[in-house]
Amino acid sequence: MQNPTIHRVNERGSAAVKFLVVFAVILLVANAGYNYIPVAYQGEAMKSDMETAVLQGMALPGNVNPVKNVQERIDKAIIANQVPSDALVEVKKAGPGVNAHVNYTVQVSILPFGIYKYNYVFDHTATPSGLLLKQSEN
Repeated sequence: MQNPTIHRVNERGSAAVKFLVVFAVILLVANAGYNYIPVAYQGEAMKSDMETAVLQGMALPGNVNPVKNVQERIDKAIIANQVPSDALVEVKKAGPGVNAHVNYTVQVSILPFGIYKYNYVFDHTATPSGLLLKQSEN
């Protein structure tokens, strides 16, 4: 009868190699998440701030210029959400409401040492909707 460990010589050390491969993959995914999640969160926060600015700009009573008011609110949101200075920002009157459009690109380092960089493209247009728009049409 042969010793069963002789036939399994090529299996020795495979647990350590598998552990290192899995650990390296986990580190790469964690690094990608660490770099990407804040940029995506700021993008979603910017979308929310743009929608709020458009709605609040339309809700102002009196002789306040809604385009100027929305532009000021968008400028504050740009600072708060760390939007790049070269972002395209357009605020204009469209029908009974005001539209705000912001477009920018941020490079996100997905793999360490700059091996792969992802271009996060933010392109959002906020348009008023709902009850305020219906009231302003009447």
